Amino acid sequence: MALADDRLMEKAGFHMSEATAGDFFALLKPRVMSLVVFTAFVGMVAAPVAINPLLAVIAILAIAIGAGASGALNMWYDADIDAVMTRTAGRPVPAGRVTPGEALSFGLVLSVLSVMTLGVLVNWLSAALLAFTIFFYAVIYTMWLKRWTPQNIVIGGAAGAIPPVIGWAAVTGSVSLESLILFLIIFLWTPPHFWALALFKSDDYARAGIPMMPNVAGQASTRRQIFAYALILAPVGVLPWVLGYTTAAYGAVSAALGAGFVWYAWKVLGMSDGDRAMKPAKALFGYSLLYLFAVFAAYLVDSVVGRALMTGGA
Repeated sequence: MALADDRLMEKAGFHMSEATAGDFFALLKPRVMSLVVFTAFVGMVAAPVAINPLLAVIAILAIAIGAGASGALNMWYDADIDAVMTRTAGRPVPAGRVTPGEALSFGLVLSVLSVMTLGVLVNWLSAALLAFTIFFYAVIYTMWLKRWTPQNIVIGGAAGAIPPVIGWAAVTGSVSLESLILFLIIFLWTPPHFWALALFKSDDYARAGIPMMPNVAGQASTRRQIFAYALILAPVGVLPWVLGYTTAAYGAVSAALGAGFVWYAWKVLGMSDGDRAMKPAKALFGYSLLYLFAVFAAYLVDSVVGRALMTGGA
């Protein structure tokens, strides 16, 4: 009887999804989501106002869902190029575990849910910023920039840099210079991080027809641009201390981390075009992940300790 019912549903154009919960979770890009949640949380804690614990949890959940929605929409649209890249061929849509329609519906529902939850329960400024982030990543970056220009990561990096601003806005209902500096740190970090990856994955991007910098401008130009961004990123990472937002402890940590970033970028700059092992590029890619996490972790600790000292002193 059940088999007959299944056949009738198939003839009528209906089918049961064979995707597992794990497949839908993979659509959320959990690694990217974790970074979004962490940087948004730092923005919330750094804000100079008391945090309502319940609203903070709601805001973080909404931001996480919004980030996941962006990932699902990205995987829906990029299924064709994901299928020809070794790094992404196993994703749920190109692997056939989730249909394109399921991924699209999943992403759209989560987008609306996350924005409305943040707007109704927290504030509409943070909701508007989250909506803009989802739109920018899913439409401007994924559908346009990624396939059109080697500056895709530079411009598209704005989407990944907004979360601390959203976190700040969720707590304060406003945007400040301090939150914009946190945005700038991620924005400047994004190109050298992804271009380091693009150097040793250039064949993948070439097969997919994505105009990443090494495939368009060449490896030498990409290495020079990576180093230039590292030289700019290092002092910007120290800027919160220079402007008085953090203590000297954060300044020292961020300066050391920035110096390490420049050193790794210098090693990449010295690579030859014929270097197939790409060890300096792989080392920079790994260090860049450590850099961003450590800088924001230092900012988080500095904010918490600084607030505790102020409260104790009062």
